[in-house]
Amino acid sequence: MQAEDLVLVSVDDHVVEPPDLFEGRVPKRFSGREPKVVRKDDGTDVWSYEGSEIPNIGLNAVAGRSPEDYGIEPTSFEEMRRGCYDIRERIRDMNANGVLGSMCFPSFPQFCGQLFARTEDKELGLAMLQAYNDWHVESWCGAEPGRFIPLALPPLWDPDLMAAEVRRMAAKGCHAVTFSENPSKLGYPSLHAEHWDPFWTACADEGTVVCMHIGSSSQLVITAPDAPIDVLISLQPLNIVQAATDLIWSPVLRKYPSLKIALSEGGIGWIPYFLERIDYVYQHHHAWTGQSFGGMLPSQVFLDRIVTCFIDDSFGIESRSHLNLDQVCWECDYPHSDSTWPTSPEAAMKYLAALDDDEIDRITHLNAMRIFSYDPFSKRPREQCTVRALRAEATDVDVTPRPSSASGRSAEHRTKATDLGSLGSRGR
Repeated sequence: MQAEDLVLVSVDDHVVEPPDLFEGRVPKRFSGREPKVVRKDDGTDVWSYEGSEIPNIGLNAVAGRSPEDYGIEPTSFEEMRRGCYDIRERIRDMNANGVLGSMCFPSFPQFCGQLFARTEDKELGLAMLQAYNDWHVESWCGAEPGRFIPLALPPLWDPDLMAAEVRRMAAKGCHAVTFSENPSKLGYPSLHAEHWDPFWTACADEGTVVCMHIGSSSQLVITAPDAPIDVLISLQPLNIVQAATDLIWSPVLRKYPSLKIALSEGGIGWIPYFLERIDYVYQHHHAWTGQSFGGMLPSQVFLDRIVTCFIDDSFGIESRSHLNLDQVCWECDYPHSDSTWPTSPEAAMKYLAALDDDEIDRITHLNAMRIFSYDPFSKRPREQCTVRALRAEATDVDVTPRPSSASGRSAEHRTKATDLGSLGSRGR
């Protein structure tokens, strides 16, 4: 298979929410209290909500910039590529990259809606969260049917409300929901507690996949205050390894045998050793720890139940004999700094070339279609879904890297890990 023949569905991209998100979606009793975009004196744009300001962090919207121009300082909409927040331009950028489908994680509300969960007035928080979810399904994903996998935010503060929202969104065709990789870091019960059972039950009943994205605990791994930012970026996936460990030893997977959980943007290269280690721990310690997997090994449960996702992971692909390829999905990560846009097909083929066509198709789109109840071919014939066909629709899209007007505005932010850590705790 050649890069032009790929059908690409990304299960991890991001939306920078447009300023008009809440227009016409706020109940009258809460009119005027919805989040709003405010222009700061320094020219940056922030979301203002209930006394808090949430900036758009630079690294979250660098698509179309030269790597030398990357930085973490807050930015404005004018400094971003329009595809970050404009749905029509996003589709054009997807076409230019040869990407058929996309699942988009939130930005300013944080990965699992922490912003709304912190709202003191819980009725207001729920109203804003539902308005966000409705916008995401109806205006973002609904702009061009068949191009997006909808993803809902949960009202984290109440498991019964979470269950109700999962069911409400499933009725709208949304079968994915974000959740924290470590809710105890957010001040909630851990994955080992029964607290979340109503939520797990609803997800299992509705076939809704629980997506745990790196950073969704609002915690980033910082080894030392003076560590270069490269250390922090390198260690980001470790949070997902911790989440995998929590999940495998928690009762969740065994209590809800049909529940699917995706470890988003965590990579796959770490999995073979992880599986070896959890089996070793089980075999050496279960007699006194009391763990039981009903005749299975923990590695078998992981491989059967956990969806793993990667952007660029040649070692993981080389180790595919140790994975369940029916549970592996591809990611683009547009418009974040790790993204392979606009050359994702070429980047992917560097490590997919050794696979047979069936394996490639499973990883690039068939698994995502099955797992997330996503059927783009019902809207668009498969022959019009390839990289070649999509790029033919986007010959006028300029993908040449361009500098930002904010280039060099704050050089210190490019080197201090603690700066990204403090911004990340608010932005993620």
